[in-house]
Amino acid sequence: IVNVWYSVNGERLGTYNGHTGAVWCVDADWDTRHVLTGSADNSCRLWDCETGEAIPQIPKFPVSGTTILPYFFNKSSQAFPRDARILHPPPPPWLIPSPPLPTENNEPYMKIPCSDSKITSAVWGPLGEFIIAGHENGELNQFSAKSGEQLSNIKEHTKQINDIQTSRDMTMFITASKDNTAKLFDCTSLEHLKTFRTERPVNSAALSPIFDHVVLGGGQEAMDVTTTSTRIGKFEARFFHLAFEEEFGRVKGHFGPINSVAFHPDGKSYSSGGEDGYVRIHYFDPQYFEFEFEA
Repeated sequence: IVNVWYSVNGERLGTYNGHTGAVWCVDADWDTRHVLTGSADNSCRLWDCETGEAIPQIPKFPVSGTTILPYFFNKSSQAFPRDARILHPPPPPWLIPSPPLPTENNEPYMKIPCSDSKITSAVWGPLGEFIIAGHENGELNQFSAKSGEQLSNIKEHTKQINDIQTSRDMTMFITASKDNTAKLFDCTSLEHLKTFRTERPVNSAALSPIFDHVVLGGGQEAMDVTTTSTRIGKFEARFFHLAFEEEFGRVKGHFGPINSVAFHPDGKSYSSGGEDGYVRIHYFDPQYFEFEFEA
């Protein structure tokens, strides 16, 4: 069940009911009118963000000015093909008078085969011109959103890429990997820029929208958590300087691996979701905004 919460006071506003399996990912469009979810029940669902009702048609999702929407069948079931599938929402109503096609009948207009190693995370590149995909074997691929052609391929990680997040201006992105590192890349060229090292697998990494700061979340593998104390498991959120690659802070609180981290768009807080079942929202102290990193 997908929940929506008011971040200021933790009040739960409502739920999105419909999935019958674990929900792997949730995202909203730019104006927060629609929510897209991907689940282990082998379906992606669209919701009205305000009412929580499932939407039977695919709305127009503005992605850098385009109207293409990717989704990936990889985590949900090994029975599904290892490819990226891109749906094309119907044209605006002023171009075609007929109503949009139902979601279940809207076949992907493009399939990008990934036979060697399945995709575990993916994001749009600048202007929606290409897709950046991270793979189970540590590879990063850049695919054209128009032709599906592979534009670039690199392998800087040695193990699975768990998460990819872009910077606010879409010029860079950061990856989180099971090889105990997070790495910064140029979005267009895939040039490797920086590396942030830890002692445990990194499940998620995010870039601050206002400072040269990176937050990492991870910890010991979930299957081993019951035999390990929180101190040894290293379940803290860890802060690094983007340019100097040095750690300058840690935030404790979770008693299981952190699966997801994200900065608030205004950069004044961040949230983390853990295997312990909690989402923690942290507001930065005034000293954080006055902090100057000494190289």
